[in-house]
Amino acid sequence: MRYQVPLVLVAVTAAVMLGSALSGPAVSGPAEPGTPSATRVTAAVPVTSPTQALEAQPGLPNFKAIIKRNQASVVNISTTQKADEGEGMHGLPEGMPPGMPPGMPPGMPPGMEELFRQFRGMPGPHSRPGPREGNSLGSGFIISADGEILTNAHVVDGADEIIVKLADNSEKTAKVIGLDKASDVALLKIDAKGLPVVQVGDSSQLEVGDWVLAIGSPFGLEHTATQGIVSALGRSLPDGNYVPFIQTDVAVNPGNSGGPLFNTRGEVVGINSQIYSRSGGYMGLSFAIPINTAVSVARQLAATGSVQRGWLGVGIQTLNGDLAKSFGLDKPAGALVGQVDKTGPASKAGLKPGDVILEFNGTPISQSADLPPLVGETRPGTEVALTVWRDRKSREIRLTVAQLKPAEDEVVAANDTGEQKPGILNVQVAALTAEQREQTGIERGGVLVVGVSAGPAARAGVNAGDIILQVGDQLVSSPQELASLAGKLPKGQPIPLLIQRNEGRLFLPLTITG
Repeated sequence: MRYQVPLVLVAVTAAVMLGSALSGPAVSGPAEPGTPSATRVTAAVPVTSPTQALEAQPGLPNFKAIIKRNQASVVNISTTQKADEGEGMHGLPEGMPPGMPPGMPPGMPPGMEELFRQFRGMPGPHSRPGPREGNSLGSGFIISADGEILTNAHVVDGADEIIVKLADNSEKTAKVIGLDKASDVALLKIDAKGLPVVQVGDSSQLEVGDWVLAIGSPFGLEHTATQGIVSALGRSLPDGNYVPFIQTDVAVNPGNSGGPLFNTRGEVVGINSQIYSRSGGYMGLSFAIPINTAVSVARQLAATGSVQRGWLGVGIQTLNGDLAKSFGLDKPAGALVGQVDKTGPASKAGLKPGDVILEFNGTPISQSADLPPLVGETRPGTEVALTVWRDRKSREIRLTVAQLKPAEDEVVAANDTGEQKPGILNVQVAALTAEQREQTGIERGGVLVVGVSAGPAARAGVNAGDIILQVGDQLVSSPQELASLAGKLPKGQPIPLLIQRNEGRLFLPLTITG
């Protein structure tokens, strides 16, 4: 159930609290005739209005000049597109919230993926039989006087028509120069000259606590300005592994998508892209694409219409305390390699599951989410040095970064069948069938978990449907081998257990107690 407070009451209460907090002791005037007398309190300092008190506070920014200078550079973007019967505006079944990611990024806390919503703007009418036209709404900003505009890729992806509304209320049809879904950046072009442009800043200079300002069209309310601070830097989100997002507490909502985030110098430092929300609206957690990332993407889009990214060919996960201990690390740091693509540069350089990448070309990796942006920004063909933790000691591995390409399905081989009853792990497993190997991409070894009861495997996080691939540094080739390996495990010592879940691989800390 939602509880709503009248806006007038909120505004009045806020004003009273703000006035009492900033203006010192309250001063009451003479009581009106027929009302109870009021106690007079004499102020020790001159009384100022809340506005005057705010302006007198050092360090509090005044955004008026920034808003006046940049409002005309921020545009409203609306799109239309055809949707098939039974689908929502963005190709999703009716009722499914837009922007729901299919999986988790490295380091994302459990459950957060269900709360993310991309700003998809103002949806059109819901289901009607037969094809229909959908509408979406977003924001953007002008980066060149001849009509280049930056916005989010999800604002214009799949649109049949894109209309840009300028500050003078004129409307222009835009064409897409290029869009990059991985970074959620799109570059548009309208036919115009002499347009006001924003000043692009340097997002690498941002610090947590810096004041920032957003201008956009939340719910279609054009040129709405909201402010806040930078809450965190380098955040990894479910569908943005190649973007080190800027987290802010700026109030942004559907329709702010693609709008600019300014610093106190009036420079654009980010593109507002996503929110964390249970309701689909503002909850104090907003995320922006760093402008340095966006500009790099835009340059490539302008030059070639596409973006080149570096690729190592590894699947990674975050280390927790038990996993770090199981690999002999003093603290949970680095990116744990759970999967190595046999065709990628990591495989050619000798990386293997269980390695922990501690540094990428001299840059420390404190958590796994730090690695993808660094790799993605590396030009393909560049030789880099990795500091890797293996066999309880560090070593350097050099490799040449390749170009990221779309994933391709692999055809794999078959293996034997069989079934094993619960043992010391209290987990029931079966050998993989040929069909299961073809579906999962596992060429050899591995056992399918068909049942889990309370015990070591359940405590480690093993679920029915997982495929156990490795115990410690030993590959599991059959249910019988899993039972044999489990019987030899030391008690009280976490051991890394490698599993495959859906299409990803991850390590779990397995501990045999008592």
